[in-house]
Amino acid sequence: MQFKSYWHDTAAPFTGAVEGPVEGSYDVAVIGGGFTGLAAARQLAMAGAKVVVLEAHSVGYGASGRNGGHLNNGLAHSFIAAKSALGTERAVALYRAFDDSVDTIERIAAEEGIDCAFRRAGKLKLASKPEHVAGIARNFEVLHREADPDTAMLSRADLKGEIGSDAFHGAMLSKKSAMMHMGRFVAGLATAAVRHGAVIHEHAPVTERRQEGGRHVLETPRGSVSAKEVLVATGAYTAGPFSWFRRRIVAVGSFLIATRPLSAAEVAMTMPGNRTAVTSLNIGNYFRLAPDNRLIFGGRARFSATSDQTSDAKSGAILRESLARIFPQLADVEIDYCWGGLVDMTKDRYPRAGYEDGVWYAMGYSGHGAQMSTHLGMIMADAILGRPDRNPLKGLSWPAVPGHFGKPWFLPLVGLYYKMLDRIQ
Repeated sequence: MQFKSYWHDTAAPFTGAVEGPVEGSYDVAVIGGGFTGLAAARQLAMAGAKVVVLEAHSVGYGASGRNGGHLNNGLAHSFIAAKSALGTERAVALYRAFDDSVDTIERIAAEEGIDCAFRRAGKLKLASKPEHVAGIARNFEVLHREADPDTAMLSRADLKGEIGSDAFHGAMLSKKSAMMHMGRFVAGLATAAVRHGAVIHEHAPVTERRQEGGRHVLETPRGSVSAKEVLVATGAYTAGPFSWFRRRIVAVGSFLIATRPLSAAEVAMTMPGNRTAVTSLNIGNYFRLAPDNRLIFGGRARFSATSDQTSDAKSGAILRESLARIFPQLADVEIDYCWGGLVDMTKDRYPRAGYEDGVWYAMGYSGHGAQMSTHLGMIMADAILGRPDRNPLKGLSWPAVPGHFGKPWFLPLVGLYYKMLDRIQ
């Protein structure tokens, strides 16, 4: 078993980063070389802006290469809950932005010739308990009527043709959802940004920022750049001189395993519908087949803000137990990959984007950002360029998390709370 991201290990690495000193004057500096930052850089460069990307590690190092490979339309919340929290108009606008985000990725992959195995698969929201079916059905009725007719309710009997497990009691199908190879897409997106004129520096963390003559000066260990505008797209990996964002982002570990490639017979008895799937528990799981027919199986596993080989191994063992409960036929299957990463959660689990603390930003995707990050990066690039504002999150307040100054000491308590909810609900 390899303790590395399947997406990173099975994609050709990005080779277009500038290896020399970090220097120069730019229209826009983008901090973070994941989906958000790269999509913004591509959009800005295509419009003729002089743009530089400063990535602390390597392109796609963070959540963009440490996820389940789902491009699910819809919200992390129930649509009913979103209407209550945001109001009907914003809830519908945000829901449709997630729809648009899947379209955006499909379009970019086609325009830039990125071979990322993009496929419209549909998503199953699986009822893990009999009593969860009614709640999913209530949400479906409102959502289907008010925002997304491309949805359907599936009975337990309907699931026989979708998933080879008796663990679930029904599901909602979101038909516009998709999947892709995340490593190939992030490398292709970076290559496209460079082709359009962006400069990308890897291993260039921003350690200091200041204002000089009405411009931002960003210091890195390899030199500095100045820029008229700055976009912060660092998510759970926000560090350095950005405390305003760190107090509002809770970094939570998300962990995954990938099996060896399954045979045709194993695929048929495990995921015959070949869709993305998420379960209805608070501490649930998500899974899909990879392009080479591995089962990629993930979940929170442990409420930890640490992702290293020791932490990932502990979480991998928990995930293997969960996989065996859901798919007993795979209880003894070999696990080829085990990896983890940090997810940028907000207190209310809605993403945020806008202008604050003197910089532009987009982050807080809360485990639902593989699709929205690319789309929102482009939207923020358009805002920087002075184009019509399409930000579905504009004006949404973002208070700091009380008692949180960077390290989420409270995560074990949150985990215990959600475990208790899963037992009683």
